[in-house]
Amino acid sequence: MPAQNTTSSYGSVTKSFHWLTALLLISAFMMGLIANDLAHDIQSPSFDGSAETLSRAVLLFSIHKTIGVAAFFTGLARIVWALSQPKPGLLHPENKPEALAAEVVHWVLYGAMVATPLTGWIHHAASTGFAPIWWPFGQELPFVAKSDATAALFGALHWISTKTLMVTFGLHVAGALKHVVIDRDATLRRMLPNSGDLPTPPAQKHSLVPAAIAAVIWAAVLTGGVMLAQSTPHDHDGHSHAEASPAAQAGAQSENQASNGTGNWTVQDGKLALTIQQMGSSVSGSFANWQADITFDNPDAPGPAGQVAVEIDITSLTLGTVTDQAMGADYFDSATYPKARFEAQLEKLETGYQAVGELTIRDKTQPLTLPFTLQINGDTAQMQGQTVVNRLDFDIGAGTQDAGTLGFEVVLDISLTAQQTN
Repeated sequence: MPAQNTTSSYGSVTKSFHWLTALLLISAFMMGLIANDLAHDIQSPSFDGSAETLSRAVLLFSIHKTIGVAAFFTGLARIVWALSQPKPGLLHPENKPEALAAEVVHWVLYGAMVATPLTGWIHHAASTGFAPIWWPFGQELPFVAKSDATAALFGALHWISTKTLMVTFGLHVAGALKHVVIDRDATLRRMLPNSGDLPTPPAQKHSLVPAAIAAVIWAAVLTGGVMLAQSTPHDHDGHSHAEASPAAQAGAQSENQASNGTGNWTVQDGKLALTIQQMGSSVSGSFANWQADITFDNPDAPGPAGQVAVEIDITSLTLGTVTDQAMGADYFDSATYPKARFEAQLEKLETGYQAVGELTIRDKTQPLTLPFTLQINGDTAQMQGQTVVNRLDFDIGAGTQDAGTLGFEVVLDISLTAQQTN
């Protein structure tokens, strides 16, 4: 079997690329489909935190993405090779509508073979905290920064490219079967090993019109993906990752609900954020709604300085695509425990300040000390503090005892600007 194509047959290299690409894409699709179903279960509020389910999802997504990267390079190599080879002519070029449709589908399929794994790869590189690719490269991509907006965009593009691949792959298979069952010609046999003697196609010229039509179709597909990303605040490929949509960027500054309490300081704005390690990467989130009742008198010397009571609306947490999962029974269980509370005495130290008190999440109360800095300018104060808690102390994710899957330590970052009221 010759390695190169002729005007009537495909060579061994083209055939190898054809079947290898098909095998890789089908395998990646099946792994992704199964993992996607698991991801929806994990993201549901009813998820019980099963470590076995999480590990299985991580494994399947790693396989899916590792095969996807292989499919990308294989598809790219196949296209480069095809462009350097003569293309065997159609056996029935006189059927103009069918010939045009076949060529258009072929070009759209070529685009999908590259676009589908590439958009998924960029989605992976722009996101944090999820199943790794097993190649010794690929966790990061040049010019692709960690970005919730980028991850959401390419998640949508990956989703719509996958649908395009499925449709064109189905049409390609249907066309091949038509040639076998109805036309009874050698079209499919030309792509099989040991294809034997093959008929010589009629003389014909390959037009650029099908490629142009395919380009228009791809422009419409990509435009649809961009519109989908802008209109839907969700991860469209269903991956169980922690990347946020543009509408709910984890870790973005939240507007605090002003306190109606009796304290002598009223919070004007602030941020209450958290960061946790998931699959070895940092994942950030923030609470949009919380109230702080602050009584504070800055003493001249170290000692008592006041008190604070903070009530947090757990349901206002945004944590990327795992926000719903975080609300589930094995995590915050927001349906049963919609509020968290921190009550503490404020103390001035030799250097800086601290709040010493208790943090209550779910039905668990634990001691907590929050060191913080404070800058007072007239009747305006700016505060920043950071502390670390263990999620297991509050039975959050008790079913996930593997720190490699979900870290135990949660970093809390608090900052606010307050106005003195009396």
